[in-house]
Amino acid sequence: MRRKLTQVHKMPFLTRRGFIAAAGSTVTLLAGRAAIAQGRIQVGPGGFQPISIAITNFVPGSPADGDVSNGVTQVITNNLKRSGLFAPIDQAAFIERISNIDVAPQFQNWKTLNAQALVTGRMTRQPDGRLKAEFRLWDVLSGQQLAGQQYFTSPEYWRRIAHIISDQIYEQMTGEKGYFDSRVVFVDETGPKERRVKRLAMMDQDGANVRYLTRGSDLVLTPRFSPNSQEITYMEFGQGDPKVYLFNIETGQREIVGNFPGMTFAPRFSPDGQRVIMSLQQGGNSNLFVMDLRSRSTTRLTDTPAIDTSPSYSPDGTRICFESDRGGRSQIYVMAAGGGQAQRISFSKDDNNATYSTPVWSPKGDYIAFTRQGGGQFSIGVMKPDGTGERLLTSGYHNEGPTFSPNGRVLMFFRDPGGNAGPSLYSVDISGRNELKVPTPGFASDPAWSPLLSATAGQ
Repeated sequence: MRRKLTQVHKMPFLTRRGFIAAAGSTVTLLAGRAAIAQGRIQVGPGGFQPISIAITNFVPGSPADGDVSNGVTQVITNNLKRSGLFAPIDQAAFIERISNIDVAPQFQNWKTLNAQALVTGRMTRQPDGRLKAEFRLWDVLSGQQLAGQQYFTSPEYWRRIAHIISDQIYEQMTGEKGYFDSRVVFVDETGPKERRVKRLAMMDQDGANVRYLTRGSDLVLTPRFSPNSQEITYMEFGQGDPKVYLFNIETGQREIVGNFPGMTFAPRFSPDGQRVIMSLQQGGNSNLFVMDLRSRSTTRLTDTPAIDTSPSYSPDGTRICFESDRGGRSQIYVMAAGGGQAQRISFSKDDNNATYSTPVWSPKGDYIAFTRQGGGQFSIGVMKPDGTGERLLTSGYHNEGPTFSPNGRVLMFFRDPGGNAGPSLYSVDISGRNELKVPTPGFASDPAWSPLLSATAGQ
């Protein structure tokens, strides 16, 4: 169901019912104002300095709104700081305390702190019980408002509002879409190593709101989101051969994609969500197959005496990248989505014995991320779809399974140090900067990032 966008006081807001899955609003912004912010901010990998930003405490509409106001402020601050592109100024240094966001700030006070941007906001409980969230983004140097927006939502979704506001700030200040209003599905791992319980779990991209989707009675692997963020496909080892399932996040219902003779691996949705591509083992080799989810008809894409696995579509759906040992070692290949001749794109310049695996195409289409093993190291890296421009972002013991943020700016992966310890999730910028551990309740592996929830609303 599509939500309607309404205009109030020249500030667009969204009415949200129940689960706030929609945020298809855009900030009303003059092109000239966008240039003010973006003209002086560089987000390239070379010589980057984080954007200095002041985020004031959101003003509570009443004393009862104090906790949620502080919570929204903290989530926005943490989001922007963890991105590595912003340097929030310590509030202890603030000269001016904002008590009314409808009055223009005293910009000289913020220039003194070398703030490039200023965020003000307000959270107010409405008579019908909903929360009204307002924010303004100011360009400190020019004194102009870059964005102003308000939302209405149920109180339990205040974190979503904070993520959506974070995305608006991120986009206006960098010129790139944000990624904060998104989820990550992963494999939660508990218990001793020899009896590890693996459950399918989902959380917000910052580690909050963890939700368990399976009970852990069967082994789960390779969860992947659909383009509309409402379904997950994954593999489960139960009784007999592993099977590929579809899981509906909202209803909790699941169904088997198909019963195949043999083992199925590494399922992933097509960009339109109408197909699932996977690897099917037959004897000592495995090939790629695609299933149309409407007709349940299956098409074979590869036919080689090798192991072809881990397929991933390009964003436009015309090509796939995948992992294959058809040349003797595991490498990355690219071919047309309908099958045909495949071209190898992974060629290590410094290690002829290096192997490449778990390729995934960026949502922007500009890079393919991968796991590279060589010299006793597991590296996470990116390369262009033609194999040029290879760049290793992080190396260590058993890094694996990269997944892109919705804007293609950040990679998440898991690292297993071995021994009695278990795997943990990490994120790193595609420039190789800002590696961070992602908080999870316990051990965690095999992450997959959802599309931007606000961008998929109404689908």
